Amino acid sequence: MTSLSEIVNYTNDFLRVREIDDWDNALNGLQIENSGGVSKIGASVDASTRVLAAAAKQNVDLLVVHHGLFWPGLRPVTGALCRQLKIAFENNIALYSAHLPLDLHPRLGNNAQLAAALGLKSNQPFFEEKGQLIGVKARVSSPCDQLDRKLQKALRGSVKAFMFGPKNTGTIGIITGGAGSEIYKVAQQGIDTFITGEAPHWAAVAADELGMNLLLGGHYATEVFGVKALAAHLSKRFKVPWTFLDCPTGM
Repeated sequence: MTSLSEIVNYTNDFLRVREIDDWDNALNGLQIENSGGVSKIGASVDASTRVLAAAAKQNVDLLVVHHGLFWPGLRPVTGALCRQLKIAFENNIALYSAHLPLDLHPRLGNNAQLAAALGLKSNQPFFEEKGQLIGVKARVSSPCDQLDRKLQKALRGSVKAFMFGPKNTGTIGIITGGAGSEIYKVAQQGIDTFITGEAPHWAAVAADELGMNLLLGGHYATEVFGVKALAAHLSKRFKVPWTFLDCPTGM
């Protein structure tokens, strides 16, 4: 049994949680404490009733997520929130959430991990959000259809590809999750091929107007990487087993 506070303090420092600004509802760090010990770590993209129930069944007592319980904002402890908290309390599950601090981590972050899965090297941080560079970019010449296939393999699923840019990439930019609405700002940074999770309808039109390649791999699918990498890292450091709780949203 490993101390919860030891893991939390280490993770806060490792991810620079106190230094990185985020949206208020992200509430990075420990969101629910347990009795104080950790014997098994669970990793998942979202905190939800399904995820917490799965964690309870697998005897997880520390759940690490990318999107925590409080994304909807301030709300009464009724309905779904009451149900989620009840599962956590009754099954001694601590909950730790890391949003932008995990997105931008240079080694274990969603963007760095997806870039590595695509075989991209010499990656550089780009695209400022909340005072931090959160994405990664790489100069690489690759046929776009080949990149599309690599992305599908890395994500183990389909990709929506809008190929309005060069047939061979010049500079690839990656921002996982829902960054498609930032396509104009991304284009201003010399990106000709933009990989993200999801985008509004008008982003496809924008890609055409800008002469860019836009590849949408799904919000959920592009953000499984960080929590897996973080849980594996904590497992190795603290000698605690871990498991991935896969609850796709379809987004």
